[in-house]
Amino acid sequence: MFNTKFVLSSIIFIIFLVITSVIKNKSRIIEKEILNLNTKTLIKKNNINEAQLDFYYLTSPAELEKKLDLLGFNNYQSINYSKIYFNILDFTQVQKKISNLKNLNEKNIQKE
Repeated sequence: MFNTKFVLSSIIFIIFLVITSVIKNKSRIIEKEILNLNTKTLIKKNNINEAQLDFYYLTSPAELEKKLDLLGFNNYQSINYSKIYFNILDFTQVQKKISNLKNLNEKNIQKE
């Protein structure tokens, strides 16, 4: 009687010990992944802040006047409205159209 209680309690103890170690290891792995993702997001935020700062600096009226003085007003050309993309989907659609036309032209040239 005493022996079976001891064996049963030791088996339950061992099972719980194994389960806790597995859970602890999985949680440690998840914590490492979270830390890696946090560092990546911090790097991305830093890059975005630097890009915004560059954009605000380069598009300031004073900087644009300096660039126009360097280039000369005759060499300055504004961007066509058709070349301004408001989101990445518009850009990718235009690139797909252009690449399809290039492929068709290349096929026609190869046939000739």
